[in-house]
Amino acid sequence: MAGWTCLVTGAGGFLGQRIVRLLVEEGELQEIRALDKVFRPELREEFSKLQSQSKLTLLEGDILDEQFMKRACQGTSAVIHAACVIDVFNVIPRETIMNVNLKGTQMLLEACAQASVPIFVYTSSIEVAGPNSYREVIRNACEDEHLETTWSAAYPHSKKLAEKAVLAANGWALKNGGTLYTCALRPMYIYGEGSPFLYGFIDHALKNNGILPHNSRFSVVNPVYVGNVAWAHILALRALRDPEKAPHVQGQFYYIADDTPHQSYDHLNYALSREWGFCLDSRRSPPVLLQYWLGFLLEVVSFLLRPIYRYQPPFSRHTVTLLNSVFTFSYKKAQRDLGYKPLFSWEKAKQKTMEWVGSLVERHQEAARTKAR
Repeated sequence: MAGWTCLVTGAGGFLGQRIVRLLVEEGELQEIRALDKVFRPELREEFSKLQSQSKLTLLEGDILDEQFMKRACQGTSAVIHAACVIDVFNVIPRETIMNVNLKGTQMLLEACAQASVPIFVYTSSIEVAGPNSYREVIRNACEDEHLETTWSAAYPHSKKLAEKAVLAANGWALKNGGTLYTCALRPMYIYGEGSPFLYGFIDHALKNNGILPHNSRFSVVNPVYVGNVAWAHILALRALRDPEKAPHVQGQFYYIADDTPHQSYDHLNYALSREWGFCLDSRRSPPVLLQYWLGFLLEVVSFLLRPIYRYQPPFSRHTVTLLNSVFTFSYKKAQRDLGYKPLFSWEKAKQKTMEWVGSLVERHQEAARTKAR
């Protein structure tokens, strides 16, 4: 165990930075290599303070730069691959998403084989499992049910193929004669302070008299707090390094949830912001079936205009399905194999997230006062 080194990709992101903070507490970890395309100045400053606890090396570069990735992997004992492009609303070009999420993962696996890195933990996504239809009810599903997305949208498709590549790489022969062991984690919808999605909803509401969007009222999901997802990565890393646990974890995927109440995305946003005076939009929304077929028509328009103009529809059949499905999962397999137990209760997670939302409100109010002067 002594003198081992861990590379974390996407280390400057919403989840990645939490993984780094927890890794600093790991015993006998000689070096953490935190890799991202660019680190924000405030995060760079925070990470510099962590260097007193553990050697933390910041690596800025493109995951699609083959030589850069090979150098990053040299002398590394384990990789946590959290870097990806997340795009629920089809805003980012498909080629970009497929390149980063799939090609970047494949290149990193090859780099690990060449650099003889024996451990690879992959951050997958619940969207790898679906939902495929808003009419289908999935409650407390488990890994044995082998659910798989049928959508061709770039994000779920790229994550599905990347996860398959990671799990298929389990058992690869390494250059030094060793063996590569992999596993994948599929977190539910992740919330918490710094969440880019929650930030978008709060920012929208602040510009709209405190009214939150209410377009997922029919969904039932089990969101997971970011700190608990980061903790699951640490436990997966420990398990793959443990000779007794590793045989049960190698080549496996795990759903990661916690004890956050099952609810709609809208009610989660409301629960995390109502203390600050936010409310849900009370206007009636069109029936889901109508939204679905409108999404289809908008997709057709986008396709027909593609040769002359890149039209970005406001929603699609995929987003309508995501926002209106009953889709919840059990984390019992992670409990059994990884020893996973949430670090943060729902009350603690809610409190920390609400405090962050409050800071956004205060910042908005201060900006308004400055503008009024």
